[in-house]
Amino acid sequence: MHDVAVIGAGLAGLTCARSLVRAGKSVVVLEANDAPGGRVRTDVVEGFLLDRGFQVLLDAYPEARRELDYAALDLCRFAPGALVRRGGRFHRIVDPFRAPRGALGTVLAQVGSIADKLRIARFRSRVRASTLDALFHADETTAQQALREEGFSSTMVDAFFRSFYGGVFLERELSTSSRMLRFTFRMFSEGSATIPSRGMGAIGTQLAGRLPSGALRLGSRVERAEPKRGVTLATGETIEAEAIVVAADADGASALAGSPKRTWRGTTCLYFTTEHAPIDEPILVLDGEGQGPVNHLAVLSVVAPSYAPVGAHLVSANVVGEAASLDDDVLEASARAQLGEWFGPAVARWQLLRVVRVPHSLPRQDPPSAPSEARIERNGAGLWIAGDHVATASIQGAMLSGRLTAEAIVAAG
Repeated sequence: MHDVAVIGAGLAGLTCARSLVRAGKSVVVLEANDAPGGRVRTDVVEGFLLDRGFQVLLDAYPEARRELDYAALDLCRFAPGALVRRGGRFHRIVDPFRAPRGALGTVLAQVGSIADKLRIARFRSRVRASTLDALFHADETTAQQALREEGFSSTMVDAFFRSFYGGVFLERELSTSSRMLRFTFRMFSEGSATIPSRGMGAIGTQLAGRLPSGALRLGSRVERAEPKRGVTLATGETIEAEAIVVAADADGASALAGSPKRTWRGTTCLYFTTEHAPIDEPILVLDGEGQGPVNHLAVLSVVAPSYAPVGAHLVSANVVGEAASLDDDVLEASARAQLGEWFGPAVARWQLLRVVRVPHSLPRQDPPSAPSEARIERNGAGLWIAGDHVATASIQGAMLSGRLTAEAIVAAG
């Protein structure tokens, strides 16, 4: 009999298991798939590292700093800013506090007014001065309404925030909670957007590698969870455990533990390869014109050369909203037409490696969802629920939920 059975080897489940092991508990982690990581996975295709949708690790996340070995992950950083496509040309917007040499160009960029740039500095100062707890207990509205209340012009919202946060929230309407806006803005202000040199999947691999030998069982799909008795696998095997943590995604938690169902934000990523990178710096490219379908683009091999074989580059073009549901051929043609306007006729020679569709990327967190930094969910004696769907829809939320759940189990005896 195990002390705890953890269902799901995503970041919440792995962090929970590691915390339980540190507390002296015997743990088994049951994962239906063939590798750990949950939604944070990387596939190797023809020598390219293809994350399952465009993802980054914000290295300012407190829980990631606590649990991960950044040096071993060999994090590669994006530049603190973006190139915004607007009016048929690119405009550079940078964080002047972390890239002071780009401050003047940012002020003069034709993306919002000078007053808007000053409002960004004021907004940055305000969210950094607050505690995370205060940010998550502030009055809640939509991200769009919060930006209006900060005084940002419609031009600044349409040209920058919709595309930038379209990549974060996977929706351009800015209907996500204002609490998530302020939280993520603070994280971007305090650190960098990064990717591990071996792909985002290296995060789950690192966490899993620190569990005791045999604690992680892959290819083990759970059909039923019964506190004080254990879990039943699809094979019919029963694994006894005193406590059970359902660390599956929101759909899995609903099926196994009866937690409320959640709706999702999805995304589609088109991976192209080319001999010549369209940009030669590790910076995010944003669609400030709103004409789509591509909302944002990055040359991942410029950020992390290991993402592509020698002599090749990997371009990640990302689509959110209704356009993400277009058929592959239609979506590719539309994306090539848009990117051809950005980078010229060379785009026609790019080779499409794969279209990666991730319909369940993020749990929606629209008001009045009132996302909290993390909360403990106990659904009956001995049955616990962890995951980003009970916290912030982020790597931070998943890992923090896992740790706090483990601590609650230990405290409950």
